Parts: sequence; structure tokens; C-alpha cells
Amino acid sequence: MHALNKDRPLRRILLATAATVSGTVLLLALKPHESPATAVSAPQPAPSGPATAHTRTVTGDRIQTRYGPVQVRVTVAGGRLTDVAAVSSPDENPRDRALSRYALPQLRQEALAAQSARIDAVSGASYTSGGYRRSLQSALDSTALHSADR
Repeated sequence: MHALNKDRPLRRILLATAATVSGTVLLLALKPHESPATAVSAPQPAPSGPATAHTRTVTGDRIQTRYGPVQVRVTVAGGRLTDVAAVSSPDENPRDRALSRYALPQLRQEALAAQSARIDAVSGASYTSGGYRRSLQSALDSTALHSADR
């Protein structure tokens, strides 16, 4: 006798439900991927000469996201964004810490390349990415550097 016998619809329903529940549990049990060698770019050298006199470091607003606060500090020298550092990020549990370790270096690299808060979100860290962008924009608004986001 076949397990999915058409004469026994209740058995088919139970098997389909069990398979669905098992699949859902397996998906929820997956851990986020961590890049074994998350590249952190080297610190930018400090500018020399007259541009040093125009260096400003500003901390952006603390943005509360679904998984915790995000806040960044920017350094602007000679009208250019030279550094972005995360002051706070979600870290309530191991998953939050892993996502932050994965996403923050990518967000920093994009912000430095874009010279603005117009950066893409990191897949799997959309709430952190959104908070990062908003905090970054508030810091840039406080400096002489004007972003294209306005």
C-alpha cells in the first residue's frame, strides 16, 4: 500500500503538514553566513598641510532599528569624507553581532566610495543598513560636506 493512497486523504494531509513544518523549522534554524575573511579596509592616512585645519569629526544621530541602535561617526577633511566608524550597532545576541561584523565594513567601504549616504543595503542586514544610512546622513548634514540625498 502506498503512503499517499488516494483512499486516505487524511494521511496525505498529515504528511504534507509534517513536511511543511519540518522544512520551516530547518529554514529557521539556519545561521547567517559569516565571511571567514571580512575585509576591513586600512585606515586612511591623515591629510597633511592646509587641509588638516579643516578636519571635522561628527557623530550622527543614534537611530533605533528593530534590532537595536545604529550610530556612526564621520571624519571630513578638505571637503571629503575620509573615515566612517560605527559607534553602536545591534549586538543583543550572537546573530546580531555576526550580522554587524559582516555588514558594517561593507557599509563603510560604500560610504567612502560614494562620499555620501547614498549607499546600497547589505543583504541580510537591511534594518542595520537603513539605520546606518540615516545616522550617516545626519552626521553629513552637520558637516560642511553636503550630500546628494537632500
